[in-house]
Amino acid sequence: MNSHIGVVEDDTNIQNIVSAYLKKEGFHVTVMESAEKAWELWETQPPDMWILDIMLPGMDGYEFCKNIRNESNVPIIIISAKDDEIDKILGLELGGDDYLTKPFSPRELLARVKRVFKRTQPQVKMSEVGHDRLKVDNLLIHESDRRIFWSGEEQDVTTKEFDMLLLFAENVNRAFSREELLVKIWGEDYFGSDRAVDDLVKRIRKKLSDIPLETVWGYGYRLRSEEDQT
Repeated sequence: MNSHIGVVEDDTNIQNIVSAYLKKEGFHVTVMESAEKAWELWETQPPDMWILDIMLPGMDGYEFCKNIRNESNVPIIIISAKDDEIDKILGLELGGDDYLTKPFSPRELLARVKRVFKRTQPQVKMSEVGHDRLKVDNLLIHESDRRIFWSGEEQDVTTKEFDMLLLFAENVNRAFSREELLVKIWGEDYFGSDRAVDDLVKRIRKKLSDIPLETVWGYGYRLRSEEDQT
């Protein structure tokens, strides 16, 4: 396991603890105390994952997360002393894949790192249109390299947007409750509001105009297929 993780944290104690636990598991770790230095790393030796504090000197974690998302879907785990629900929702809306509130157990962080890597790393499988591809009407998903095409044009999507689209495409016309979607996309240990689901659906609808991602009122959402009405 040689994945490179960038840790952006200005607290020396947290830096040392997080770095030690990650290195023990075989990860290559680069620690930075500011988002500005992290951006320099991004331009020269981009990590495979970021562990990002929110309260940083200079550019804060929210802005850094937004800037990274403008260029890449690399996984981002946010760690923060801010435990208000609105802060968690904002972090996830800006593209964070997970949000962990300080103080936290290093073992819990390590478990989330492994889970996010497992969820976001490509997994090859056969689909109805051939090796590693899944098609539902105008939606085409290349699963191994995590690419989304809508009406023939490739779309720039975040990790969670991809995960939700893949889940719906593999379960066409099935309605998922908001609670189910929270567990399947964010994980069983996510305790935030189901508003995160609504916000994610809203972003997908904005990017993929006219996608038949329907609201099941009082319950959740489903992806309807024009070709499969059974």
